[in-house]
Amino acid sequence: MPIHDQGYRRFLGRREGRGNAWLVIASTAIRNMLRNRKFLALLIVSWLPFLGHAITIYLSTNFQQIAILQPTASTFREFLGRWQQPFVFFVTIYVGAGLVANDRRANALQIYLSKPLTRVEYIAGKATALVTFLLFVTWLPAIMLLVVQILFAGSFAFIQKNLFLFPAITVFSFLQVLLATFAMLALSSLSKSSRFVAIMYAGVILFTDAIQGMFWLMTRSSAASLISPAASLNQVGDVVFRIPPRYDTPWLLSLGMLVVLIGLSLVILERRVRGVEVVT
Repeated sequence: MPIHDQGYRRFLGRREGRGNAWLVIASTAIRNMLRNRKFLALLIVSWLPFLGHAITIYLSTNFQQIAILQPTASTFREFLGRWQQPFVFFVTIYVGAGLVANDRRANALQIYLSKPLTRVEYIAGKATALVTFLLFVTWLPAIMLLVVQILFAGSFAFIQKNLFLFPAITVFSFLQVLLATFAMLALSSLSKSSRFVAIMYAGVILFTDAIQGMFWLMTRSSAASLISPAASLNQVGDVVFRIPPRYDTPWLLSLGMLVVLIGLSLVILERRVRGVEVVT
């Protein structure tokens, strides 16, 4: 039986450019989630509010008797802040809880973070997967509602009167998505159990909302909104959509709290996402 030489041979494959490794991580995570039938069902259900609003727009533009239901800036604000927010919560938990925690449990960070993949690329890949699904349930249906309004109305009159809606939807959706994404990734990097991460995320959201509600009942001060990330997000959202803010708290202060939370999440990721576990 012949023995073939196993010495040095030139690499005959295609060399990928540096800086593109995050795309592999993102695309793999997205494909894995799309194979999950329960998650696909969740994505489908998340578009039911869009369907309901589209029917309302159709009826209001074709029947003068219910013209009072015609969309306004508040319609899109409520759509993102009230109807889609629960789906942001569930999609964030479903997709994000195990993004880093599962790799830590399998001790895969040492493999991921070997050259030429960097920590920035690793985090970018994981974040891109979650951001993609969150934008699918926030920014995309909201923009589609604008398109539906134009098609049913047969004119650009509504858009011409509300040109700020496209940037408002984009800014609020991305702020909402980035806050959820980096907060979840930071929590996922703190544990090896995706279930525990999901509980932590739900606990943070529900606990801060409860504390904010109790604080308001005791003090009747809207400054309590700073305790809850969701309340701060709502305050900024009201300003972005040019409707009266629901709290007396300065919106720039609310925005600053959101920026601090995102920055804190990035600091946690920088410390926790390492090729070798550092014990202090």
